[in-house]
Amino acid sequence: MRLFIASPVILDDYASIKADFDGIIEGKWVEEENLHLTWVFLGEVDDPGPIMEKLRTIAPLETTVTMAELGYFGRPPRVFFAKAESKMLYDKAREFKEAGFDLYRFKPHITLCRIKRIHDYRRYKEILKSYRERRLGNVLSQINLYRSSLTQEGAHYTILSTIKPF
Repeated sequence: MRLFIASPVILDDYASIKADFDGIIEGKWVEEENLHLTWVFLGEVDDPGPIMEKLRTIAPLETTVTMAELGYFGRPPRVFFAKAESKMLYDKAREFKEAGFDLYRFKPHITLCRIKRIHDYRRYKEILKSYRERRLGNVLSQINLYRSSLTQEGAHYTILSTIKPF
């Protein structure tokens, strides 16, 4: 089964972000119920037991983390995301590493869209600039182990294990 560890995300107004970039970005937007901050992508795993055992050593985030600002990866841009920069997230990533998880190039972000093409790059940059330091929502404090099933309709996530705040 295909597994990853992530914290769920709630955006304040995802529809507005999508509307602001409508006609400018062409790509596959992530369904709102699937938005998350990935801690570790594990890939194909036969037995989730050892992963669940390691997860028992990880505590949930102390509080929710605010997302502020939008960004992208790639030249040309290929991944459009919400930023979640916080010392707490990097501290938690260190905790994952100490538990034996591989966090290759961890950069806290929430993927919003896989970009195929940008139709108006100048307008794209202008709108992106308008989102600087703008509160977008929160990364929730719980941490989940998810199974990802790829279907014709898109990815479907099932929670296998949860680390919730007390």
